[in-house]
Amino acid sequence: MKFTRYVLSAILTISLLAPATISQKAMPSASKSAVMTALQEELQRAQKILKQKGDPPPYLIAYQVTDLQQVAITAQYGALQNNDSGRVRLLDVDVRVGDYQLDNTHRTGGGGGYYGGGGAMPISSEDDLDAIKSSLWMVTDQKYKAAQERLIQIKANQAVKVEEEDKSADLSRETPQVAMTPTPSLGKIDQAAWEKNLKTWSAIFNKYPEILSSNVSFNADATTKYLVNSEGTAIQHGGTRARLAIYARTKAEDGMELYRYEAFDAFTPDKLPGAAVIVAAIEKMAKDLLDLRKAPVIEPYTGPAILSGRASGVFFHEIFGHRIEGHRQKEEDSGQTFTKQVNKPILPEFISVYDDPTLKQLVNTDLNGYYQFDDEGVKAQRVPVVENGILKNFLMSRSPIKGFPSSNGHGRKQPGMRAVGRQGNLVVQVSKTVPEAKLRELLIAECKKQDKPFGLIFQDISGGFTTTGRSAPQAFQVTPVMVYRVYADGRPDELVRGVDLIGTPLTSFSKIVAASDTTEVFNGVCGAESGWVPVSAVSPSILTTQIEVQKKPKSNERLPILPPPSQDQPNNR
Repeated sequence: MKFTRYVLSAILTISLLAPATISQKAMPSASKSAVMTALQEELQRAQKILKQKGDPPPYLIAYQVTDLQQVAITAQYGALQNNDSGRVRLLDVDVRVGDYQLDNTHRTGGGGGYYGGGGAMPISSEDDLDAIKSSLWMVTDQKYKAAQERLIQIKANQAVKVEEEDKSADLSRETPQVAMTPTPSLGKIDQAAWEKNLKTWSAIFNKYPEILSSNVSFNADATTKYLVNSEGTAIQHGGTRARLAIYARTKAEDGMELYRYEAFDAFTPDKLPGAAVIVAAIEKMAKDLLDLRKAPVIEPYTGPAILSGRASGVFFHEIFGHRIEGHRQKEEDSGQTFTKQVNKPILPEFISVYDDPTLKQLVNTDLNGYYQFDDEGVKAQRVPVVENGILKNFLMSRSPIKGFPSSNGHGRKQPGMRAVGRQGNLVVQVSKTVPEAKLRELLIAECKKQDKPFGLIFQDISGGFTTTGRSAPQAFQVTPVMVYRVYADGRPDELVRGVDLIGTPLTSFSKIVAASDTTEVFNGVCGAESGWVPVSAVSPSILTTQIEVQKKPKSNERLPILPPPSQDQPNNR
């Protein structure tokens, strides 16, 4: 049985970065980098020779190189754990035979596109034209031969399979883009200063023997992407990104694993928060974990709840965002929740949703999902997905679907994978709001209306996942870490633990009744068919009249018998 899930996580750090400002002018040959020169010259040679000798010749060849420079430093228990820096260049080659309507990427299982990219190949990190061209030559030859074989299989498969519902082309025709930015640089990073700070910050956790493991990490990346294809696209763009991350884990007496994770993201290291903010975050995380160890385990529950802006952002990303990614609408093994719902109401009329990768910042926060060109060389665009509750658009790559023949700049992937329609910056807008305090009053009123002793507030989350294939339930799971009972009789709020937020999309959407006037940002990375890509989800807090939670899995391992070394007394040695 096929079981595919799409995961959103705040924890995984991925190096696909925010681009700098792009120039749309033609690229002067004198300004071209060695990589761009090698890509264009080898592309011309491959086109010429394969047009003469190929049977059939390719109708499209595309080269992409991802040039990544990275610094990664981690400290644990007040000591340096690692300090790594390096550079790598990864090559992706796409060779297509057939034509735009039917080519070797066609999914034999029923529309949608072929996701296997075959893996990215590391190439020379030096500007050696011959070395780069040699890599291009070898991979192009391999990809062309594989494409020939696969097209034969696809045509044979079509002769014995039922007719496909969506007969859209395998590749859309798009206007070639020619653009360039200067190669980004990390500049001078004072690694010694970062080491010192991280050791100081990570040592704070030593005061709390109940915390079993923890670390503080700093990552900074500079990435340049080069993309050329036989249609005339030639793009050189890139940018920088930095993340300061804090992780801590403990265990309750009953064996339940408990953890907290906090990350600060920015386009440059100097925009990360200062020491006072980091120290306060660490102390709060430690207190949260100590409180969670003593918190009661909640039983399975259904009833009204408030999802904070961050929790709501993940909620929409999982249960809605993945289902409006274009390629899923023509996958015949997909649930196709919204495929035939265009121009129909799917959300409450006071809710609109758009995805805009061109947004660099919202709510004074740099957005992970920012980019100027997608991974197929199409310019990023703002896409109004839902307007006043009515579905209007899907997030499109160059894999067309019925009624949507063109890309809107959402073809995304990690190196080595094939691009599909993916989320960037998913933003939830509401036309009527109430203050946070009023939202809480509405929650209590709903509890009384339903004769429920309490409702729930989901204050913080770590991520979630959803399933969209027909062979599995159309369900989602969001992983909260800070959840509170709000009692209808006025008792103080109570922290609880051990719950996962679960449900099915259509039912969950119909239960949203109000939203707050405060918007929050969740920055993370999302894993799906085309790999891990950075994303952001922006939303106000929402009130739903019905949410369901289930118990988390629980470990049977007991707490450590030995105390941590920092707590050992001299007379015990």
